Amino acid sequence: MSDSKTLSVTRLVRRMRNLLEIELGELWVEGEISNLRRQASGHVYFTLKDAGAQISCVLFKGNARYAKVQPDNGMQVKLFGEISVYEARGSVQLIVRKVEAAGEGELQAKFDRLKTKLKDEGLFDEDNKLPIPKFPKKVGLITSGTGAALQDMLNVLSRRAPWVQPILYPVQVQGKGAEKGIAHAINEWSNWDENGLPDVDVIIIGRGGGSLEDLWNFNEEVVARAIYDCEIPIVSAVGHEIDFTISDFVADMRAPTPSAAAELVVPDGEALSNKLERLSVSMSRIVSSKIEKHDAILQAMGRGALSRSPDRVLREPLQRLILARRDMDDAVIQSVSSRASNLQELYLRMIAQRPEAVLDRRFDKLKNLKQKLTSVAVDKVNQHETHVTELSAMLRTLGPESVFARGFSVTLDSDGNIIKDAKKVAVNDTITTKFQEGSVTSKVTK
Repeated sequence: MSDSKTLSVTRLVRRMRNLLEIELGELWVEGEISNLRRQASGHVYFTLKDAGAQISCVLFKGNARYAKVQPDNGMQVKLFGEISVYEARGSVQLIVRKVEAAGEGELQAKFDRLKTKLKDEGLFDEDNKLPIPKFPKKVGLITSGTGAALQDMLNVLSRRAPWVQPILYPVQVQGKGAEKGIAHAINEWSNWDENGLPDVDVIIIGRGGGSLEDLWNFNEEVVARAIYDCEIPIVSAVGHEIDFTISDFVADMRAPTPSAAAELVVPDGEALSNKLERLSVSMSRIVSSKIEKHDAILQAMGRGALSRSPDRVLREPLQRLILARRDMDDAVIQSVSSRASNLQELYLRMIAQRPEAVLDRRFDKLKNLKQKLTSVAVDKVNQHETHVTELSAMLRTLGPESVFARGFSVTLDSDGNIIKDAKKVAVNDTITTKFQEGSVTSKVTK
């Protein structure tokens, strides 16, 4: 006989599920993971327990793929989800939406409070940050002596700038008290001369990636203040690109990873070599341009000279020739000296990268080029001096002095004008006749 007050098992379990879902809804639960099983489908099943009870949990594939923390046995976690009942078995379970390491929320709140405090004090201000040197000779590394981050940085430094000397100050980068060791290393290097440490141009502090808890030592106030007080530029390279720590905000530069930090603090040796080649080509082009310019000036000086007396024609060209030669010599010497100085500086920076014999050949080539350019410049000037001398001789040959030497004379009226026609002279006019040596004054009688 049917009883309206009697529930079927299905209806009972379904009512239990509805009551749990309505009364509890979504919530956070903290405990330890055990009995974890990962299915081929991507779903994850496990038990969440504490000292007094346990509950079954399921993390479906979609949520598992994007979980910030991947669950594992023995892990203390905080789970966000909803309580439900698996009707086929009548068992209560937690449908997990999010997984966080236990205590991460408190750490985030602590991080935000310290960040606000230090920002208000001005520790993040750009005006207080030191510039990173472009060509460091020594780079200090404050990190674990056995971590992968150290090897990554050493590989990058040796590949890009083998002349740079990396110096390690090994410290503990994770665990209780590690922040004190990190801060101590920074303070020691800030006063390197008093502590017997080598002088470095820039310091990289950092480690590989991890959870917020793993990176927490770099969020401690003692580390932040040590970075701020350090008189040597510091690059912070903690974790991966998505990780941010208090050290990143205080440091003079933040790098997304330790490898990226090494790339940021040293130049690329191959790029320096290419710049050396460009400087050599540029120097040759500048000197050639100077020679062509002064050659054009000398050619212009010879045009239109026959319309003036020899002394006046030669005076200005000779002065311009002297000035042009002096300017050209100064330009050649200054250009070659400047480029040679730049090349010498680049050579010193790259001496550990390129074979010594190759650099010697390049400097010999530069020396030969300087001698060749100087020789060409001197030859050009000598050619133009010879040309000017020939012009001077031609002017003297065609000028009035050569006419006088052949016995001719010039007759002038009383105003000093040359008399070319006898009809221009009247009786009683006074005229002057000029010879090569002296002159005669006459009075016209007929």
